[in-house]
Amino acid sequence: MPIDPQIEVLLRQLAAEGGPAPESRTVAENRAAGRALATLAGAAEPVADVLDTTAPAGDLEIPVRIYRPVTEPDAGPLPVTLYFHGGGWVFGDLDTQDHIARTVAGRSGTIVISVDYRLAPEHRFPAAIDDAYAVLTWVADNAARLGGDGERIAVFGESAGGNLAATLAQESLRRGGPRITVQVLAYPAVDRFDDSPSMYEYTTGPILSRSYLEWFWGTYLSSPDQGADPRVSPARSRELAGLPPAVIATAEHDPLRDQGDLYARKLAEAGVAVQHFPVDGAVHGFLSFTGSVQLSRTVLNQLSDAVAAAFN
Repeated sequence: MPIDPQIEVLLRQLAAEGGPAPESRTVAENRAAGRALATLAGAAEPVADVLDTTAPAGDLEIPVRIYRPVTEPDAGPLPVTLYFHGGGWVFGDLDTQDHIARTVAGRSGTIVISVDYRLAPEHRFPAAIDDAYAVLTWVADNAARLGGDGERIAVFGESAGGNLAATLAQESLRRGGPRITVQVLAYPAVDRFDDSPSMYEYTTGPILSRSYLEWFWGTYLSSPDQGADPRVSPARSRELAGLPPAVIATAEHDPLRDQGDLYARKLAEAGVAVQHFPVDGAVHGFLSFTGSVQLSRTVLNQLSDAVAAAFN
């Protein structure tokens, strides 16, 4: 179906701003553009409280932001959702998708911990997934003092963050790490070598073109052969059985659509419970448009409600 009319309005506004193709920009310029997109999220959803702190990881301190939902005084330990922002492993931070973390906390009734993982090219693969796993283990060990339950953990990511969430679910199972109750993946990048029809149908975008995607991969990875690593391409893993239930949203007008669809099918074939939300009329990154796009708000609410349902 055609692109959602409210999204189409935003795309025309962005096109009118002009500027060079994103794959020809510098890293700093793309980071600035990512911060500018955050203004499309609309007003911030209220939560009970927000705390910026760090999670230790060896010699590192990984910045995290903790969102506590409004609950009854005697609610007891709450489930925890680890949230990983998008941005092609190159940009994005605790502020750019603050609206997603707030909505997930409020609607799911979970403590949301947004992770400011290290970015490429300063910190290439596997720095981001190493940070993700370190925060997961920290949460499992320290959830009680945060008012959370370390045995009830969800992971939620969008785009590159969806890649990290999917990879983290596999990595924790592979390493005998903390149990993850559910993985929520919004238009995730899960296959470096994807050559499916949507990669050609939407080779020029909108929002994410194939050449821009190649720019991200080239900035994130140190060598082409790393793309075969399941920590880069979780859809290529042969060890899918036993993974936590998955909730996967894919956007119709997105070059990543088919790889997300295929990953949903592969998980189901491996016996993993899967809820798949193919979002008609949507483009890559549409969860950033909640300020003016009803479709974006609706799907973000659905994904948040899926987190709540996983713990009920």
